[in-house]
Amino acid sequence: MPHHIRPATAADLHTLLGLIHLKAEFDGCPAAVTATAEKLNNTLFSSQPLAHVLLAETDSDIPVGFASYHFTYSTFRAQPSLWLDDLFIKSEHRNQSIGTDLIQRLCQIAHEHGCGRIDWTVDIHNQGGIRFYERMGGKLQTQVHLCRLSQAAIAQHVS
Repeated sequence: MPHHIRPATAADLHTLLGLIHLKAEFDGCPAAVTATAEKLNNTLFSSQPLAHVLLAETDSDIPVGFASYHFTYSTFRAQPSLWLDDLFIKSEHRNQSIGTDLIQRLCQIAHEHGCGRIDWTVDIHNQGGIRFYERMGGKLQTQVHLCRLSQAAIAQHVS
């Protein structure tokens, strides 16, 4: 099915929120979503956005997926990196090159910003996602672990 990729705008807030809920359901954690349209607006579409979103739509402008990303910095490389936070395609639109096109657009963005790499995580049980990322040239990193301080843990360190 023909499709196109475009940057999300504030007019897409409710569409984006719906896709985020679908992604959480796919990941098996629908209760984890605390995002609201207001919070998304404040963090994505302010004068200094914290992240960016690409929307994938059919040529009839029906939203079918998204990729969210932000920039990080590598002191080892002394250059920016792109962090892919989420990539999601509605199940009925998978295997139609939409994910490939989103990754290719992210590669263009990373190149335009002088990024040395693109990083992301993938659930160890998402075998379809792992195969897709490997086909795109992604390499699973086994020498590092994801570390996380929860909001509660952060609060314990704030005086």
